[in-house]
Amino acid sequence: MRIKQPLRRVLAWTQPTWDRPDFRPEVRKSFRNVLLCGTPMMGGDRYASSTEEKIVYYTCKSRSCPRCGRRNTLIWQIEQSTALPEMPYIGVVFTMPDVLWPTFRQNRHLLNDLDVLGADVIQNWIKTKCGARAMVMVVRHTFGRHLNFNPHLHILVSSQGWNESKAEWVPLDLPAAALMPMWRYAVITYLRGALDAGALNSEMGSVPMRKLLKAQYERWWSVDVDQFASKEHFLRYAGRYAKRPPVAQYRFFKLKKTEIGFWTHDHKLNRTVATTHTPEKFVRLLADHVPDRYKHAIRYFGLLSPRSKARRSAALFAMLGQNKPPRPARVSWSELSIQTFGVDPLIDSNGQRMEWTSRVARSRDKAA
Repeated sequence: MRIKQPLRRVLAWTQPTWDRPDFRPEVRKSFRNVLLCGTPMMGGDRYASSTEEKIVYYTCKSRSCPRCGRRNTLIWQIEQSTALPEMPYIGVVFTMPDVLWPTFRQNRHLLNDLDVLGADVIQNWIKTKCGARAMVMVVRHTFGRHLNFNPHLHILVSSQGWNESKAEWVPLDLPAAALMPMWRYAVITYLRGALDAGALNSEMGSVPMRKLLKAQYERWWSVDVDQFASKEHFLRYAGRYAKRPPVAQYRFFKLKKTEIGFWTHDHKLNRTVATTHTPEKFVRLLADHVPDRYKHAIRYFGLLSPRSKARRSAALFAMLGQNKPPRPARVSWSELSIQTFGVDPLIDSNGQRMEWTSRVARSRDKAA
């Protein structure tokens, strides 16, 4: 039997654990929003027909909220599908050795620069080998399947790049064997620079950290390169993890005040396994994956950079002989309900459509 609203229930149980100063302010605000989402504390809109009335409470819009995450994912996927030209794409995954994960967990200010490092590796290779610029989208993940802290990058790259000197599109080749040492060098050099500048905190001390970085620079790192026939495959995958909580609601199979259980797929065993934690440990693991304020999980570079995107978006489609689709209309909450459940929430029990009549103030405002 599927458990209803498991994440909200866990956060309610464990609020004395996470709603304290030792948790980051972003975590506390995000978790509070999940608890308030869709309640009178958020305020709402009143809809009415000739016979019935209904109040629809506002949602929290938090990335940690399963309810809001689905809508955010759908909107992002629709917008990106129309913003990206039709062509094959290349998917690149940059990972790092697990011994470096704690360094970025303890130094979150360094974590936010991984996107730039990954994009620079891709763009430098393309510029050097092809003399071109490509469309690059970087999606940063911080979690593994067991909710462990595992920072890595998923990068979408156009299969063709624009060579300005030749004024033509050229095919791109991104060999994993060539990208791996460049990615490894970028990360290790960055960490060494942060250590020299005193911007890297480590419990092991400076000398052991330098030895660790040296050892990791001499080993093999995992870099995967895949070919995608269309952009939709990558957008489904990226949006699923970048716009939603790390654990999907349907994966929970046990919800007790002493133990939380959810299903995960173990790649090494190639089967589904059960992962269990105490509620307190679960929320501490979940808190690691709440992004810092004003830090984006998805960033755009090259021909998709904010500066180039506004100036060249229509030109990109024209150079490819394609018509740029119009920007899609925003998906309303009622439309999403129809798509998801096949039910229009604004139709009353008599089949009449309800219309907006007024705004409902937050209950705490009334109390004040």
